[in-house]
Amino acid sequence: MSNVETAPEAVRCATSVDDTVPAGRSSVEVITAREVPLGGPRSMTVRRTLPQRARTLIGAWCFADHYGPDDVTATSGMRVPPHPHTGLQTVSWLFSGEIEHRDSLGSHAFVRPGEMNLMTGGHGIAHSEVSTPGTTSLHGVQLWVALPEEHRNTARDFQHHVPEPTSVDGAEIRVFLGSLASVTSPVRTFTPLLGAEITLAPRATLTLAVDPGFEHGLLVDSGDVRLAGTPLRPAELGYVHPGVDALTLVNESDEPARTVLLGGAPFEEEIVMWWNFVGRSHDDIARAREDWEAASDRFGEVEGFAGERLPAPALPNATIRPRRNPPRH
Repeated sequence: MSNVETAPEAVRCATSVDDTVPAGRSSVEVITAREVPLGGPRSMTVRRTLPQRARTLIGAWCFADHYGPDDVTATSGMRVPPHPHTGLQTVSWLFSGEIEHRDSLGSHAFVRPGEMNLMTGGHGIAHSEVSTPGTTSLHGVQLWVALPEEHRNTARDFQHHVPEPTSVDGAEIRVFLGSLASVTSPVRTFTPLLGAEITLAPRATLTLAVDPGFEHGLLVDSGDVRLAGTPLRPAELGYVHPGVDALTLVNESDEPARTVLLGGAPFEEEIVMWWNFVGRSHDDIARAREDWEAASDRFGEVEGFAGERLPAPALPNATIRPRRNPPRH
């Protein structure tokens, strides 16, 4: 999904220099989503938990939008024309509905509930995403992963993966990236990452062993969930610092509770994000925008989309300012 805000915020993201918690001690930060309208009056509204002033990165995860359930008979659903990306990977994960994907690599694919589309932008890629005519309700998450310096100009790529569900202690887990609960995704990542959907049965308690070198974020889609004793409401994200080797999730409701667990090794590089670009400087962003507006070969063309491509918004008047995760005291 494109970040189709008409005036996207420019953000420089970096992990904190002191972002660990002593072994055996759990501390959960609750990050509340902010609502972001995408486009015109009939467009979708998403709930954005990353980036925020409180926290800009979880591992290399740098962007998290949570949307729906959206009645596409009342809104325009998802119709994002061809648009560019640099320096990142996009992860599309649905709970309901269906999205058609086309990109300048020549990929033409669909994503459905329980399936993952992973697209690598690297030096430059363009793609479109459209909810299909048979979709009545659209519901899911759109996630971005920042590429490390060594790979940020890597070639375009697209992968589609359907993880098998695994049952563990009253929970159903689908691991789409990384490893969890003795399941490892075959999908390649450029930094150590974890991404999994976890659905808890009513009143279930689940304790999962996790990598203590990772920081983690649990995004609640539905249900009343406690993470390490901290209550989380739908659309909230609970952040756990590195140094924790197990996470306990409790569903306090009489209905199933659905969550998405994100994790990764702290991302040590500073990045700049604006619109659909991830770079290392304001000049990186300005150059990418110029290349897109000039229709250069950097991004290629998306074939099969009926309509015009998405123009880039105007750059901010000021140079992008640093924004870091707050240190832990």
